[in-house]
Amino acid sequence: MTAVAAPQETLPRPTEQESAWEIAARVCDPEIPVLTIADLGILRSVDVYDDGGTAPAVQVTITPTYSGCPAMDAIRDDLVTVFGQEGYRNVNVLMVLSPAWTTDWMTAAGRAKLEEYGIAPPSGHSRAGGHSGPVRLALQVKCPQCQSLNTKELTRFGSTSCKALYVCQDCKEPFDYFKVL
Repeated sequence: MTAVAAPQETLPRPTEQESAWEIAARVCDPEIPVLTIADLGILRSVDVYDDGGTAPAVQVTITPTYSGCPAMDAIRDDLVTVFGQEGYRNVNVLMVLSPAWTTDWMTAAGRAKLEEYGIAPPSGHSRAGGHSGPVRLALQVKCPQCQSLNTKELTRFGSTSCKALYVCQDCKEPFDYFKVL
């Protein structure tokens, strides 16, 4: 009896656009290296085009977490490097400020990575542009070490402007909280 091989299912190959997105999405945030710029939600678009050269050109659009974010230069350089390693010679990184970045753009995987890293992820939604109406109440921030809600803000600005410094009243560990923006 001879075995008959099952037909191989062929998966569609990613388009050049999809491949370029995947390349950009590998770049990590220099301030929080467990997050990629895709996890963080600052990677807005990746466009591949023909500029008449021997290799395709690419334009990557990113939005900083805030307008003065010092990590943007390092992210731009990392994007140029990673695309250069993949054979792209003309790489343009465009930084756009509008619409303003919000923590709502962070992926669920990014939030989970933050917590595993010891940074409390943003809780709730930013309501960007919609701050009229009821007064927003401050909720307790869960400790990423012991999961306690018995925490206290020490300072509104932590290791970066995007984070606040908290301390857990139960396990006594300090931790950063990625603010809802």
